[in-house]
Formats: sequence, structure tokens, C-alpha cells
Amino acid sequence: MKKIVFIIALYIISFGKVTAQQTPAKVQSEAITITGATAHIGNGKVIENSILIFEKGKITAIGTNGSASAKGTVIDASGKHVYPGFIAPNSTLGLVEIGAVRATDDDSEIGNYNPHIRSIIAYNAESKIVESMRPNGVLMAQITPRGGRISGTSSIVQLDAWNWEDATIKVDDGIHINWPSSFTRGRWWLGEEPGYKPNKKYVEQITELVDFIHQSKASIKSNTTTVNLPHLAMKGIFDGSKTLFVHVNTEKEILDVLRISKENDIKKIVLVGAYEAYKVANQLKQNNIPVLATRTHSTPQQEDEDYDLPYKNAKLLMDAGVLVAIQNSGQMERANARNLPFQAGTVAAHGLDKEKALQLITGNSAKILGIDNSTGTLEVGKDATLFISIGDALDMRTNQLEKAFIQGRDISLESHQTKLWKRYSEKYTK
Repeated sequence: MKKIVFIIALYIISFGKVTAQQTPAKVQSEAITITGATAHIGNGKVIENSILIFEKGKITAIGTNGSASAKGTVIDASGKHVYPGFIAPNSTLGLVEIGAVRATDDDSEIGNYNPHIRSIIAYNAESKIVESMRPNGVLMAQITPRGGRISGTSSIVQLDAWNWEDATIKVDDGIHINWPSSFTRGRWWLGEEPGYKPNKKYVEQITELVDFIHQSKASIKSNTTTVNLPHLAMKGIFDGSKTLFVHVNTEKEILDVLRISKENDIKKIVLVGAYEAYKVANQLKQNNIPVLATRTHSTPQQEDEDYDLPYKNAKLLMDAGVLVAIQNSGQMERANARNLPFQAGTVAAHGLDKEKALQLITGNSAKILGIDNSTGTLEVGKDATLFISIGDALDMRTNQLEKAFIQGRDISLESHQTKLWKRYSEKYTK
């Protein structure tokens, strides 16, 4: 009996070791210097044969090799590349682990208007999927709720932490609205006529949303002692402390967003998805409206569009002077978030300058999310959230990370996938 108990205990311990998330890295204790690498700053600039020094989690020097004296541990990265950590906006990382297992799915709430719902509370810092982002250089993400007309409030995290409190870079950065669609597809399972046709309830749905905005304004200004949490949560979009992220697609819808946001004096707006934003790029530039563009690796939404429209969508907007980053929402969005650098690489392959393509997942993302004062580019005073790659990090053939740091901490690049790769790569060598 004792032998059986011992075997069971040993199995449980072994299983825990195999499945457990790596322990988050320790706080940086000494200066680290990276020399000889090609430094991709994240703002369009490149420094060949660079030197980069960081201490206590912050970058203290960056320039051409020889412009500063090395400190602490020196990493010779000659012939390699150093990049700022990539950022995944509008992501459900850490909110769902296995879509088919309901107990691990916590990305939405019951109800249609939930601005007071905070996604950060549900964020699982020990998610195995979160762990799989780091080997490709995705080191930060905006954790975003889904569902309803107003999904809730997002927060921004770094991807190596014990819990959500440790992970947080910016708490409650913005509220997410799913704008009504001006067109609808017939849902045959509900007995509707199939086909793509105008949404007869579009005006009604817009009116309902605007009424909620007006009610929120009135509730915030009133002196009543009754607290309406959904209304109170909207305060940030009126005083500018929060960004309103509007998930919208067509030209008409985007123009309606611009009009209604002006009428209601909403301070900061970001369009998410915005598939037809290139059609109204001039208006977006005039109104300083940034865009988190639709997933690059997708197919055209209309049969008469260019086959490569999703590949060059971000370029069309950038050429027009719009501030753009890319996001990855859609099918299998959590697992596919690790491919974000290759989506930026696809935009580069379709005409955008390679360093500008890098900005789509670094400097531009940080500006749009409001964290560019601390991250997004390799600059003195910013977080040492960066990595060293053997080759071009936007190319899946050469994106091979040797080292990665989050706020100066030397993080693990191991994941369940890398362990399996090592295991099976040795299968036929013995």
C-alpha cells in the first residue's frame, strides 16, 4: 500500500513539474550591456554595431558601439539583432485557456452594456498560451474583454508575472464598444433569409447606444447618492483618462463613429479592426484617429476586393498619415498572437518599409495604447523590455530568440512547445 501511495505521489510531483508555468524571472540585480548588435529602435531608426546598457530595469545608454563604456554583464551580440518587445493589442490572452472547456473561458459577461467589467481581474498570468508568446518576442499585451455592445475595460500587461497585479503595465486603459453593423448576414439557423443585406435595425441600435452615452453623462454630473456602476465607468472617456476603443469595420460605420464621438465630446478614440478605414483615411488623419488594423493574415471580406487587401491595409493607412498598429483578433486569436511579428513582416513584403512595419507592433502600438512613455522603443529611460534575435525577427525563418528581458529581468524562453520540439527533434537521432 505504501508503495502505491509513493508512486502516486511521485507521479503528481512529476506531472506538476511538466505542466507548471516557469517561475517568473528575478528582478535585475546588475547592469547588462549588449554590444555589436543591429539595434532596431522601434521608431523607424536603426543603429548598426550598437551598444545598449540597462540597469534596474531601465535603459541607461544606447548608441553606436564605443559611445558608452560597458557595465556589468556583457553580451556579445555581433551579427545579431536587438528589438523592443512586441506588443499584442486587443487580445484575449489569459482570459481563455481552452475554448471547449467552459471553466477556462472568462472573456465575456452576461448583458449588453458592461463598461464596468474589468478584464484584468480575470487575467491568468500562468496561462500556457501566454507562455508561448515569449519565444517569438511578444512580451506585452492589451487584455481585452469580448461580447455585448460595450464589452468592458481592458488593461495592459507584461507576459512574465506571478499574478495580474505583478503583470500590470497600465490598469483600465480603455473601454471597448462593438459598433452596430450596418449590414447583416441572414442567420439560417434562426429562420432568417440568407444573404448579405442592410441591417434594418442599425439606426435603432445606434440610438440605443447614444442614449446610454447620454444617460452616463447625466448620471456622472448628477449629485444623486445612487451609484450606477456602468454609467460611472464611462467617466474616463469624457474626461480623457480612458481611451474609447471602437470595434468597427465599414466606411459608413466609421463615419458615424466620428460624428457621434464629436457630438458627445469623447476625448480619445481608437478604431479597432476598421477594415474599410483606408476609404476614409483623410478624415481619420484630420481628426487624429489611430487605427488598430484588422488581422493581416486573413482573406478579403468582399469578392470584388484585391486578394492582398488585408496584407497591405496597414500600409495604405500609414501612407495616408494615419497612426496604425496591427492586432490579431479573430479565430484562434490567442494561439495566433505569437505570429504577430510575421504579420508585420507580411505588410513589409507588400510594400511597407521594414522598419515602419516593425513600428506596427512596437512604437506605434505603444503610442496608441498610451504606454509610449515607458516602452515600445529602445530609448534611454524606458523599460528594458527587449530581446536578441539571431536574425530578422519579422521573418519566421530567422526569428530565433537567444535572450529576452522584461523590465530588465532575464526571462525564460522555454514553453510547452519548445520542450516538445526538443523532445521530438531527438526522436530519430538515437
